[in-house]
Amino acid sequence: MVTAQGPVPPMDGHALPLFLLQIGLLLLVATLLGRLAVRLSLPPIVGELLTGVVLGPSVLAPVLPAVHARLFPAAPEQFHLLDAFGQFGVVLLVGVTGLQIDARMARRRKATVARVSLPGFFVPLLLGVGAGMLVPGSLLVEGVERTVFAVFLGIAMCMTAITVLAKTLMDMGLMHRNVGQLILVSGAVDDVLGWVALSAVATMVTSGLQWAALAGTVVLVLVFVAGAALIGSPLVRKVMTGTVERADPGVTLGTAVVIVLVFSVTAHMLGMEAVFGALIAGILIRTSGKDVLTRLAPLRTFVVAVLAPVFFAAAGLRMDLTALADPEVLLTALVLLLVATVGKFAGAFVGAWTSGLGRWEAVALGAGMNARGVVEVVLALVGLRLGVLSTEMYTVIVLIAVATSLMCPPLLRRAVRRIEVTSEEQLRHAEFEATWNSTNELSPAEKA
Repeated sequence: MVTAQGPVPPMDGHALPLFLLQIGLLLLVATLLGRLAVRLSLPPIVGELLTGVVLGPSVLAPVLPAVHARLFPAAPEQFHLLDAFGQFGVVLLVGVTGLQIDARMARRRKATVARVSLPGFFVPLLLGVGAGMLVPGSLLVEGVERTVFAVFLGIAMCMTAITVLAKTLMDMGLMHRNVGQLILVSGAVDDVLGWVALSAVATMVTSGLQWAALAGTVVLVLVFVAGAALIGSPLVRKVMTGTVERADPGVTLGTAVVIVLVFSVTAHMLGMEAVFGALIAGILIRTSGKDVLTRLAPLRTFVVAVLAPVFFAAAGLRMDLTALADPEVLLTALVLLLVATVGKFAGAFVGAWTSGLGRWEAVALGAGMNARGVVEVVLALVGLRLGVLSTEMYTVIVLIAVATSLMCPPLLRRAVRRIEVTSEEQLRHAEFEATWNSTNELSPAEKA
């Protein structure tokens, strides 16, 4: 006989208020540092990324250890609450990003996307593998084959963080520019390739290289994209346009969130990153028409102003940059940062240049694709879980993630300032403004 279980007990009286305090503190500091970044002619995301570093083990813990221990206790369940909130935010951020991708432009310039994304992936991958073979043995995990570590490091070098790219392009008002669209789509391609490659490394660590498993992952990606285009697209369009007939715009907003979550869960169940499914969902929702997108403007505002800053800030809480006090770790970090930056920039630049793009467009693509951000932090956490990375190498990869994300905005701004605004971009900007009712004006680079 099966007896009914009692109700799940609620969260204890300490965890909930602490969680709310953490969210409020992260959002407050992220907003303040974001405003400071704007005053320094940088996008807000720069301040948001540094929030976790300031409040985490890199700054607050050494300076005020008692305060840090009280605000962010080393309790897994407390961090899991922050992680869940942050993941919800980043999934919606990428979904909102998909709403602003011009799929027609991406299809029209698919050859350019391929020429930019593929060299931008394989050049830093090969350089990273080579560098991994030369990393001092004292920084490696005992018992892990150097080849496996080197391949993992190569994957870390070639990743592009579409979450960071999306927020940066939004902050800088570049989502309507052709170069902004190319950066985002090319970054998404590299992101997918990176996670597929990571799946192969995870298999190598646990049971050796299995080509059948790798081929199966690639097939699943292709099936997912094809199914989204052939089945998901008309279904999403029908559902979303049907919500416009209702007077309550909240129905449209809630339906869009559900669609993004369903695609995210589906992608995750197929072995892909959830954010890839969210990106596909956003692209499909965009085809539903201007009326749908106008109703979703409040969602974009809330995600960009509240959920995304908390996610970027919370990710930094695991970054402990104090390990860089070791000269060997610091030197290794600087060398690998140089290899990562040169490899990613060179790969994207050469791909753009051979595609017939101008010099400054190629520079913009190289600068944008170089941002690794939280994706590389997540990758580093996976490396720790698999036992491929030591604590020192985890810190090195986190440093590369933060440094490349900070490099991206000023280089991108300088390059875009020298790219003439086309009539197509002006029309797209007018469409964005009318659709989103955004208060963002043209960036200084666009006004110049």
